Amino acid sequence: MRLWLLLILAGSAFLLVREVQTRPIPRPPGVLAPHAPFQAPLTPGSRVRSEKPGYCFGPVAHFALEARVLSKCLYRYDAAAPIAPVDLALGWGPMSDSAVLARLQLWQADRFYFYAWQGEPPIPREQIVLNSANMRLVPADNALRARLERLRPGNLVHIQGFLVDVMGPRGFFWKTSTVRHDTGTGACEVVWVAGLEVR
Repeated sequence: MRLWLLLILAGSAFLLVREVQTRPIPRPPGVLAPHAPFQAPLTPGSRVRSEKPGYCFGPVAHFALEARVLSKCLYRYDAAAPIAPVDLALGWGPMSDSAVLARLQLWQADRFYFYAWQGEPPIPREQIVLNSANMRLVPADNALRARLERLRPGNLVHIQGFLVDVMGPRGFFWKTSTVRHDTGTGACEVVWVAGLEVR
């Protein structure tokens, strides 16, 4: 009987921790991340050091952004899970404003990010596209991986690294987006994460 009680308590504790880790962080109305992502041409000698056997990472541009986490999706079993276990839907400008987000439904699936609304959108659709994106994150090491996996919707993040194209086993290939106005297949940024600050 004691074993069953311990199992029930352990299961309850696990569910409580998981619920806290996924619960959105409330933020007041107002733009919290005002600037668009920063992107710059590569400097001579730019490269990424890979400790991910079988994959080749080709830097395309220097990349940095401050953004609000709109949604997080963990991947364990798809072809990219060994290198990119976390996708974040990120918002900046008006898409970091709680007043705007309260009128949108946001979700992720199959390495994409989706949004919907009822009635009129809170801001023009073009502004939603320009000020948010699904980003496929390739952590440079296991410590960064763990920190990315602990993020919650509502966190404000500052990410530094590179946009990268990726080649891998059995014909795997990801080409990163390099613009903010695209949508659909090919519109996701693939980000080699070398630095992460969270608040």
